[in-house]
Amino acid sequence: MSSIKYHSGDITKLKVDAIVNAANSSLLGGGGVDGAIHRAAGRGLLNECRTLNGCRTGEAKITGGYNLPAKHVIHTVGPIYSGSVTDAQDLRNCYLNSLKVARKNDLHSIAFPGISTGVYGYPKKEAAKIALTAVKDWIADNPEYEMEITIVNFSEEDYLIYQKVAAELG
Repeated sequence: MSSIKYHSGDITKLKVDAIVNAANSSLLGGGGVDGAIHRAAGRGLLNECRTLNGCRTGEAKITGGYNLPAKHVIHTVGPIYSGSVTDAQDLRNCYLNSLKVARKNDLHSIAFPGISTGVYGYPKKEAAKIALTAVKDWIADNPEYEMEITIVNFSEEDYLIYQKVAAELG
């Protein structure tokens, strides 16, 4: 049976099958969680990412974890928030496609950061609702597949937002 748990802290320290990188479309590193993952993983991650030819918004690609405790990194590109109708679908696709890649690679534990909630400007509460709904929908659509899903928030403020939204969604 799949489960969702919550963690406040550094995603690069988690020993899971895969951590999700809220990447930019080049996949070559950047700021926020993307930069932290690249720094912690080491040069091998950058070298492998160079072979992937980038990634489109809402899609997901997998690499090795290199110097991370996680075996793999699943890179997904969240939308830059504009308030348009497509933002929510693109963000939802980040979660669904990351889980699809994890399952395709026979992974059973995954950790997600808050995708698009940093410099991409997605309102945190709205992003949390989309993330948690997408994850719950994936679990409902894949009842036979066991996946431990961890939602990771770097700040206590973000952690509390996710806790509140999780309680509201039931």
